[in-house]
Amino acid sequence: MLATLAGCAAPPPKDPDELAEYREANDPYESMNRKFYDITMKLDKYSLRPVAQAYVWAVPYRVRQSMGNMSQTMNEPVVFFTDVGAGKPRRAGDAFVRWCINMVAGIGGLIDVAKYAGYPHHDDDAGLTLATWGVPSGPYLFLPMMGPSSFRDGIGYGIDVGLSPWNYVPSGYGLLTFNWAYNIMGMINARADHLDALDQLQKDALDPYATIRSAYQQQRKALADTISHDRRATVPDWYN
Repeated sequence: MLATLAGCAAPPPKDPDELAEYREANDPYESMNRKFYDITMKLDKYSLRPVAQAYVWAVPYRVRQSMGNMSQTMNEPVVFFTDVGAGKPRRAGDAFVRWCINMVAGIGGLIDVAKYAGYPHHDDDAGLTLATWGVPSGPYLFLPMMGPSSFRDGIGYGIDVGLSPWNYVPSGYGLLTFNWAYNIMGMINARADHLDALDQLQKDALDPYATIRSAYQQQRKALADTISHDRRATVPDWYN
């Protein structure tokens, strides 16, 4: 794959202004990425988007919110392990407490009880952990049917899959079926959450591809900075 990408990379422009813009975009494979973006948007238009629209129409908001809470809770083990990997024990502790509270009091994560107990959700993944270790993002990538990514985040995604305990469930007792159902429902629910925003972006943005790329890169940088700057003491200061 790397050899193929190396052949797809566009040479840097010689004009100083164009070179600065080229480096800021960090997208040497833009031609290939745009093709993957177009393919993904066409497939989404005739597959996932109609399913998400039907889901929004048929399922009440509160039920969709509960499904989102469950998906978030099921991902807390990955957040915990990556917080540990980033050397942030307080964040890891928050993720562990969230998982325990929501799995028990939140009826398997359907209700985000932990948020009301003072443990709001925070994002983390292996790509962000690698960022806190100083690993550069590498070139921007748009992966077919997966969306925006980068070399670092693509590797991080593979690590996240390996860290998720739900990918190791045995085939008996319907657990494997539950795992597939959970993943498919999480994908549909996430698409439904961004239905209006993505439609509006496609309608209003002069270059939706570039807008998505910029938003993704800024968001990932902001999340990595948030993790790096979280220097809370390991033990909470309960007595002050």
